[in-house]
Amino acid sequence: MIRGRTTVTLLAVLSVLAAACSSNGDDPAGTTALGDSTETTTSADPNALTVDDLEALPVGQAIDFGPAPSAGEGELDPEVIEATDFLIAGLFNGRFGSEIDTIVASGDGRMAWVLSDLLRIFQAPDATGVGLVEAFEELTGADVDSSQPWSSATNHLIAWDLPAPPGYLDYKREIYTKVDTRWATLFDENADDIDWRHVSWGGVLMDDRELGDTSRCTRGCIPSLDDPAVTDAAGGDWFDDDAIIFGVVVDGEARAYPKNIMEVHEMVNDTLGNRRIAIPYCTLCGSAQAYFTDELPAGTIEGDELPVFRTSGLLIRSNKMMFELNTRSLIDTFVGNATSGPLHDAGVSFTQVSVVTSTWGDWKLAHPDTTIVAEDGGIGATYEDDPLGGRDDDGPIFPIGDVDTRLPVQEQVLGLITESGTPVAVHVESAGQILASGGTIEIEDLTIELDGAGIRAFRADGSDAGGHQAFWFAWSQFHPDTELWPES
Repeated sequence: MIRGRTTVTLLAVLSVLAAACSSNGDDPAGTTALGDSTETTTSADPNALTVDDLEALPVGQAIDFGPAPSAGEGELDPEVIEATDFLIAGLFNGRFGSEIDTIVASGDGRMAWVLSDLLRIFQAPDATGVGLVEAFEELTGADVDSSQPWSSATNHLIAWDLPAPPGYLDYKREIYTKVDTRWATLFDENADDIDWRHVSWGGVLMDDRELGDTSRCTRGCIPSLDDPAVTDAAGGDWFDDDAIIFGVVVDGEARAYPKNIMEVHEMVNDTLGNRRIAIPYCTLCGSAQAYFTDELPAGTIEGDELPVFRTSGLLIRSNKMMFELNTRSLIDTFVGNATSGPLHDAGVSFTQVSVVTSTWGDWKLAHPDTTIVAEDGGIGATYEDDPLGGRDDDGPIFPIGDVDTRLPVQEQVLGLITESGTPVAVHVESAGQILASGGTIEIEDLTIELDGAGIRAFRADGSDAGGHQAFWFAWSQFHPDTELWPES
């Protein structure tokens, strides 16, 4: 459980706060227990409030996926292996037969993962009249949403935690490299930190352009932005004060990355505070992060090249999968660990620096010497105010499976790891209101502070805690044992 202390002094009436706790003023410090956490009011003021005075946090909605189908054990039946090989080859070559019937007749629920992967690419019935959707439903007993069949089918599989069949990675590699052959090196059989069941195609292809290449992604990738041009705060008057930026501070140097530009590029490689950093932005999980990329030991990358981060076009439970360009190593976007390729073999883990989500007006007030990415990014581009057009307003559009219902899936949290290794999700709205009212928030060794219109965390020694905001579903699925502050 979280062991922390929250101190709140009522300086203004906030609509989200309940009536003040009564006090006779005799006790100089009132305390209330919150699980194993102690919420403490350090003021004798009878109007002093604790976090328990916040209204109850909203909760998420559980989804009933029904019972999981039976999964086979051991090796696949040779007839199923042969049928699967023919099915995969046939679908891509325009030839269809009865192979899908053999897979369904086996009753081996593990094969539903292969059907799901095929369904990501093919959603029309095949020539026999037995479509992949119908085959999935017959094999698993699930009712698939016909309006989004692949997403619905895969959500069931993730929620059931159904095991994958033997040889699954080979099947997946064969299916996915029909879309982009460059992914072949990413499907690494030694990548033991990747759950390949949860990997899916994000609808775009690999960005393997060299560092500094400003050409368009003619094959449909999401183009990273390298070393963007920047201006001072005054030069950023093109950007609305109420618009959102992602703020990063390295060794006292601050920079703002406009959200609308990040929505187009989803990846920036940059230099800030004389440090090399990479900033991936996963639009699907509402998470911008920043990693130092200048800390690798000499010889880690051939020629001592510095890492260059790129977008692969693949997702894992609705989180973008990034890779390092020189080594073709996959990097866990959420935690910074290399999960495949040479960097994985070398045990590389990249260190995070905090990213603050704020309005531009509040950020430049807090950091008057900040720079901001230039209006055209330095590449002559034009960026719409809302490039995604509300794409994610109705919830996740890619499979995430079951969810932690302590919060709604897209509630904003600040994700942190305490000194003891405990993952903590800080409810952003609650923390912001407490801090704006003059309160303080401490969780183990962490102190949460306002920064512009956002929040960030520092450790007991004053060092940056490397936190970042994200949708609740994203943080909680990558940290399933996370604590939530305040507890719902």
